[in-house]
Amino acid sequence: MQKTIRHPIRKKPDWLVKRLPTGKAFEQVRMLVEKSHLHTVCQEAKCPNIWECFSRQTATFLILGDRCTRNCRFCAVQSGPCRMPDPAEPDHVAEAVRTLKLAYAVITSVTRDDLPDGGAAHFARTIHAVGTHNPGIRIEVLIPDFRGDQTALETVLNARPDVLNHNIETVHRLYPEARPQAIYDRSLELMSHARRLAPAIPVKSGIMVGLGESAAEIEATLQDLKTAGCSILTIGQYLQPTRNHLPVSRYVPPPEFDALRRKALAMGFAQVASGPFVRSSYEAKELFSRYGKTAQH
Repeated sequence: MQKTIRHPIRKKPDWLVKRLPTGKAFEQVRMLVEKSHLHTVCQEAKCPNIWECFSRQTATFLILGDRCTRNCRFCAVQSGPCRMPDPAEPDHVAEAVRTLKLAYAVITSVTRDDLPDGGAAHFARTIHAVGTHNPGIRIEVLIPDFRGDQTALETVLNARPDVLNHNIETVHRLYPEARPQAIYDRSLELMSHARRLAPAIPVKSGIMVGLGESAAEIEATLQDLKTAGCSILTIGQYLQPTRNHLPVSRYVPPPEFDALRRKALAMGFAQVASGPFVRSSYEAKELFSRYGKTAQH
């Protein structure tokens, strides 16, 4: 049995220390998720924004269970044996969205390589349920790569989400270490296919920094994303979830995130969120709203 390498967790700098808001709104979301037998990426991935987002009555719903068939070395979501998808889950998500009175819902999933379609049909059913029970809702989906299955991608796109998000996560060189079961070019191809198949649906992606990538590698990755048709981009700081995960190579200071945002905009991205606490779905509604205004001009 391969021995697990444990890495010490580096002390965070002042700009990564966050006050934790709590209160009635936070408890309302937490209890709703618990009673509905739902999962959120906020909880499973140990997102640093959970307190803020729950307190603002928003959450990113995690469908297809809470166990992933992959074991990315940066991610806190647990891997292991997966149960069959809950057929009632789409309606549970739709009801949670209605109860929270959300105008914008983000739906993501664990990766389910054990399912023939990677869970694409379940994604589509969830999109339909949320839209049916919440007229006027905007829906963003953050999807896995479906092992490059274009038919699975089409299944999700045919359900007409408002945004199609798929994270590139890191630079090409670091994939074998950080994402050993993923393929950099396959993710780019998925985005290219999405842009070609549904040009009216904006493609979004995200990258972490602080894993040991160089400035030149970041720029090359941004160019790859732009070429693949990505128009909305998020850039955030990698934070080590536990000692069993990859160590942080560097805490990137806020001015460098500002510079990355300016660079990405100059490269032609329509909307960019860049900062230490930025995550895939952080302020997703605001990014999409600004994208819509940009697209009209």
